[in-house]
Amino acid sequence: MATSDKAPASGTHRPGLRREIGFIGLIWASEGSIIGSGWLFGAQGALAAAGPAAIISWAIGGLAILILALVHAELGGMYPVSGGTARFPHYAYGGAAGASFGWFSWLQAATVAPIEVLAMITYAQHYSWASGWEKTEGGEHILTGPGIAVAVGLMAVITAVNFLSIRLLARTNSTATWWKVGVPLLTIFVFAIAQFHSSNFTAADGFNPYGAKGILSAVSTSGIIFALLGFEQADQLAGESSNPKRDIPRAVIGSIVIGIAIYILLQIAFLAALPASQIGSHWATSAFNVLTGPFAQVATLISLGWLAAILYLDAVVSPAGTGLIYITASSRVSYGLSRNGYVPSAFETTNRRGVPWVGLLTAFVIGCVCFLPFPSWRSLVGLITSASVLMYAGAPLSFGVFRNRLPDAHRPFRLPGGSWMSPLAFIVANLLILWSGWTTDWKLGVAILIGYGILVANRVFKMNPIAPQLDLRAAQWLPVYLVGMGLIVYLSDFGPLKHPWFPLWWDMGVTAAFSLAIYYWAMAVALPAEQIQRMIDQVVVPEEQDIV
Repeated sequence: MATSDKAPASGTHRPGLRREIGFIGLIWASEGSIIGSGWLFGAQGALAAAGPAAIISWAIGGLAILILALVHAELGGMYPVSGGTARFPHYAYGGAAGASFGWFSWLQAATVAPIEVLAMITYAQHYSWASGWEKTEGGEHILTGPGIAVAVGLMAVITAVNFLSIRLLARTNSTATWWKVGVPLLTIFVFAIAQFHSSNFTAADGFNPYGAKGILSAVSTSGIIFALLGFEQADQLAGESSNPKRDIPRAVIGSIVIGIAIYILLQIAFLAALPASQIGSHWATSAFNVLTGPFAQVATLISLGWLAAILYLDAVVSPAGTGLIYITASSRVSYGLSRNGYVPSAFETTNRRGVPWVGLLTAFVIGCVCFLPFPSWRSLVGLITSASVLMYAGAPLSFGVFRNRLPDAHRPFRLPGGSWMSPLAFIVANLLILWSGWTTDWKLGVAILIGYGILVANRVFKMNPIAPQLDLRAAQWLPVYLVGMGLIVYLSDFGPLKHPWFPLWWDMGVTAAFSLAIYYWAMAVALPAEQIQRMIDQVVVPEEQDIV
């Protein structure tokens, strides 16, 4: 098993993580995170936001996420440590930047499980015994008191499964993921055979009723990027991979390619299968928008009751599987943050099966709290999307530093064209933040401030014996980046102003230029090669020992 580079706290039992996950377990961990509640609602939301041009939105979103995934594939193969996305910026920029991106990573992981639970409850409205769990307010499906109690119970079940050993957990997830991938493929095939109306592509107010802004907004706000999130799970579980240098790059790239193909085909199948009665004069106000179980109810409308029954069952399996793996990831991210000294050392405590149980219980509590301010599926989507892409933004920055400072480091997978792919990936991440809009991004800003409060408290009260250097010089660009992106979004066509300073297209140009300025500033002030290598040797090397 992996060994720790520091002595355990007295009175705790910390055998460490166990390297027991093979390639199938890794790729299905990522794929199982990609195919979750996003497939149950994504096609509906994208069609309402962009009309049939949502197909273009999925292609744009898929390309954006693929670029980010390629960067993660190289990093994960180089440094296979638990909670990798939270730790790469630490090695490149030291304590201040590492703590910030670590918080972004944990925030994203911990808030996915509750959104999957919300999806399960929304689809359950098909059954009379679940009708009291939600109510409709302003077009949103909001949890009632009994609904919140059920949601907490479901979170408890998902968390309890995570107390299994990582090997059993991987097998459980792999079995569920075969089902999760098979059902969307079955739906695509059956919809295409049973009912394919090519005229739907130009129905209502046309193929592209809302122009470029509609297409781009749909990428971030309708659930497209949210649906494609999850490829990084192989990186998060890298500390438990039996052959990480070979398997992680393949798992990251393979999972996102499969996911993109499935989601684009699902959008086409859903659009073409819609009966005329569900399509009004405007896509944004069509009848399909009020469906609580879009695919299942469309299957019923076109006389495919047997498929609808499968889809209602899948509405439990798919979200539960995704919630399961994200609870796993959040505990591994907090484990990694603790090893770097950002959060209390208790988060490294593992049980006899090698499971970091303190992180699991914390993720459970935070997930339950999310049901109060975000009691509907769509109310959480934007926040998670923005937190995710902000987390992803740390990877291309770290990638660029490692390429510049450690050019001779062993790279099991070396991304072709990395010198230009890296800044491009950073631009892509920031464009996704822009397209999320001000309504979402200001809430993310509040969450960031809360995170800084937690990180400061950990350091002030010395809840972890490790006190990492803040390396403020290496992170001098970070506050400018966060505040600058907030201002750009506020002043853009995606902000609240009636007369934005940066109209559509100009706002994207400003974002790209700002991203390049921050990127090369961050490259210039990153930690020196010797310090980077020393930190990697302190953590990565011990975690690579005794791979079984």
